[in-house]
Amino acid sequence: MSMNLITNLLKNGFEQSGHIAVVWSPTVFLGVLAKNTFSGLGKWLAYFDKWVVFPLVITLRLLLPSNRKSNVRFHIADHSNVIYLRYLPNAKTIVSCHDVLAIRGALGHKDAYCEASSFGVILQSWILKGLLKAKKLATVSQTTLNLLNELDLKKNPNNNDRRLILNAFNEDFVPMPKKDAIELLNKAHIPADLPFILHIGSSLPRKNRKVIIEMMNLIQSQWNGMLIFAGQELEDDLTQLVVSFGLENRVISVVRPNYQILNALYSACEAFIFPSFSEGFGWPIIEAQACGAPVIASNIEPIPEVSGGAALLCNPYSPQEFADAFISLSFNNTKSDLVQKGFVNCNRFNPQRMIEEYISFHLENTNEKTT
Repeated sequence: MSMNLITNLLKNGFEQSGHIAVVWSPTVFLGVLAKNTFSGLGKWLAYFDKWVVFPLVITLRLLLPSNRKSNVRFHIADHSNVIYLRYLPNAKTIVSCHDVLAIRGALGHKDAYCEASSFGVILQSWILKGLLKAKKLATVSQTTLNLLNELDLKKNPNNNDRRLILNAFNEDFVPMPKKDAIELLNKAHIPADLPFILHIGSSLPRKNRKVIIEMMNLIQSQWNGMLIFAGQELEDDLTQLVVSFGLENRVISVVRPNYQILNALYSACEAFIFPSFSEGFGWPIIEAQACGAPVIASNIEPIPEVSGGAALLCNPYSPQEFADAFISLSFNNTKSDLVQKGFVNCNRFNPQRMIEEYISFHLENTNEKTT
């Protein structure tokens, strides 16, 4: 979903800047025969569409005179689609690299927290080769750029241009009056009358949701609030952990909330907790900051980079550090200072800034306008 959002953000941004932008998405051919394209036969049919059919479509489209003009540029918005670079003019194409977690996981780096299947190892090898061949590549965090350069054993002999272009907000997150936020949440049958701690994310192991439950256990006698997990439903083993701590009446899941509910959750929470073991960027951090929520997060890069000194950083393996950080929000001006710093940090992720940097990158060393 996030890649669809960033693609639309790029398209709309280019158009608002006076350029023509057209999205080319993988053609669904055999995939229509499958009920589920995420597993089993359906997954392989989708792979056929993506790696066999769509390259043919790209090749045919490039034969059209309108796509062969000198001022036409190409942008691969998701680095997992870098396999299409071989069919596009490399010197006129930018690849946006959002992370190298799966690549590092496939290479055996345990700190990526991304295990790969046998086929996944092959696929990530293809993706890495494509990224290293890209003439123009932008990473969304300095951490990702550094890790990519570390993976380049030949140390970029072709001097391909790799640079940092920070992600931008893909939705307009703004502070909502707490009363209005709680009213909206209650109407959506989300109990929010009590103060609550918030986490937003998937059930992937690298999201480290367990440490938040352990943190909640440590503070349950000091703080009489709730813990809300938004995103994917809480896993069975974590639900059992909640019960073992006697927290079953104080922990709830909000499955796949829409933008309005997300904005309300961020705006009404006592603190947003983000204890990931690994990330490529971490949009929820700046979304929470934009809504005026104090952020307590992992000290693993790129989280310190993205949070910009406006979060309390903790060891993701230590529930005690997260508990202590949360309790510290009640001290003096800790919470208000953190919130104000968060608002300032959000200025770095302006969509117009991102679009201007990409347009400049596209036009570098030319005097042409893109289409």
